[in-house]
Amino acid sequence: MSTTVDLTNPIFTDADAARKHFEAIRWPNGCQCPFCSSHDRVAPLGGKSMGPGWYHCKDCRKKFTAAVGTIYERSHIPLTKWLLATHLMCASKKGMSAHQLHRMIGLPYKTAWFMAHRIREAMRELNPTPIGGGGKTIEADETYVGGKERNKHRSKRNADNIGSVGKEAVFALVERGGKVRSHHIPHVTAKTLRPILEAQLTGHAGTRLMTDGEGQYRLVAGMFASHETVNHGIGEYVRGDAHTNTVEGYFSLLKRGITGVYHHVSPQHLKRYLAEFDFRYNERSALDVSDAERATKAVAGVVGKRVTYQQSPRRPDGVPV
Repeated sequence: MSTTVDLTNPIFTDADAARKHFEAIRWPNGCQCPFCSSHDRVAPLGGKSMGPGWYHCKDCRKKFTAAVGTIYERSHIPLTKWLLATHLMCASKKGMSAHQLHRMIGLPYKTAWFMAHRIREAMRELNPTPIGGGGKTIEADETYVGGKERNKHRSKRNADNIGSVGKEAVFALVERGGKVRSHHIPHVTAKTLRPILEAQLTGHAGTRLMTDGEGQYRLVAGMFASHETVNHGIGEYVRGDAHTNTVEGYFSLLKRGITGVYHHVSPQHLKRYLAEFDFRYNERSALDVSDAERATKAVAGVVGKRVTYQQSPRRPDGVPV
């Protein structure tokens, strides 16, 4: 398998090659019925009326394609364009805007916008593997996503100049040399952070926790083998191996993507953008994952996830937000 995304690959231009590529990803052990999971009694359907890629299950007597039960089901967008959009989003470190997708793949902006959200849903892990454990170090921190005060209209500015007002809180856990788990949360308090820490960290009794000196972390520190802090208020950022530079590096990448590529992210969709940045970080080259392997994993993630146009939040005029 190539380690880079080759845009001359036939899967981006030839419908039959794209179909076979997706079938190989979805069914690595041979065709399987998406309705009853039968392997042995599935056969391809012949005839010009059906077209290529149709199969029939003799157990449940249903017809299907590889797209059934995925974000591609009943989509009028060619699979070649789905694969190209996925590869472009996976190969772009800070993401790719819907406007850029619409220009590059030749589809209307609204179509590209919704494609991008479906691909982000494919990147979301259904059953994420817990991080942490004995001898591992986890860095925890929070940040706020939103516009800068100086860029807002005077009537919208925060008179008290408190940076978090009017912004959305994001909490992230990063395992050094490992993966990230980020969450959109309503408030940064021990009450909101404790359930996330308990759900995301396995064997946390043996985990070392690194945070800044904020008070909410002191209330959950007893869950871990040790809890070390750095006091940013007095200019302390590193003390021995105690620091939060790794999680702050992730936030830096997230904010550069949102500010420089997407420009604006609505609160309704922030969780999907976090899933996108988490996915690329967790499948990065530093963990020996190539661009092509990352895209293959994203395509494999389309199974079991369907997001319909009607499920998208709308403005009063019906335009998705």
